[in-house]
Amino acid sequence: MIRGMIRCKCLNDALDSNPGCAFDGLMSDDAPDLKSAYALNTPQDSRRLYAEWAGDYDQSFAAREDYQLHVHTARAFVAAGGQGPVLDVGAGTGLCGAVLGDLGVGPIDATDISAEMLDQAMRKDIYRDAIEADLNLGIPVPHESYSGIVSSGTFTTGHVGPDAIDALLPVARHGAQFALSINAKHYDSAGFAAKLAELAETRIQALSLKETRIYGDLATGEHRDDIALIAVFSKR
Repeated sequence: MIRGMIRCKCLNDALDSNPGCAFDGLMSDDAPDLKSAYALNTPQDSRRLYAEWAGDYDQSFAAREDYQLHVHTARAFVAAGGQGPVLDVGAGTGLCGAVLGDLGVGPIDATDISAEMLDQAMRKDIYRDAIEADLNLGIPVPHESYSGIVSSGTFTTGHVGPDAIDALLPVARHGAQFALSINAKHYDSAGFAAKLAELAETRIQALSLKETRIYGDLATGEHRDDIALIAVFSKR
């Protein structure tokens, strides 16, 4: 059974019967973009934006902006010895999961707050399972389900704050490998540095930070030179 995709099916059924009903009040006059993503404040904002963006996210953002963070995150996970089963947190349309699969990692489950993004991800035949969830409320899977946790592009301003890392630890097994990308601009100011330092005292170990560019050489937008830190650690 595909967890979370039941709600996606209901959405699709609603669209089939009344193409306008499911998005009443959601669509904006401006096309979704990175500026919109960085302006997110609430889970409702996230659902609204990514419902609009899901259909052409890969083309209108990832390809156009030469987005590379998912590649660096997946490679950092594998280089640290990460293995499946893996939970891809904030999986979106499955960019990071696809790289993990190409690197021989599996099985992989996807979780995201957006049912529409998960619907796009599941069409790529990457994931075993899809779980629609708000990280701030926890992940509805049994404790110690995963040997690895990856996340690319989720821990940043306007998305998910450092306290959400607490929701990931219960679903990870003892010794589980983590690779979480964090926008470097907000690593200190948004509290990620303090959070990881706190966790390193009792709950995680072998913390290291890998600095990497978020976008490739073909990027042209105002964020083309943005940097991320990939936090690599394991659960005690």
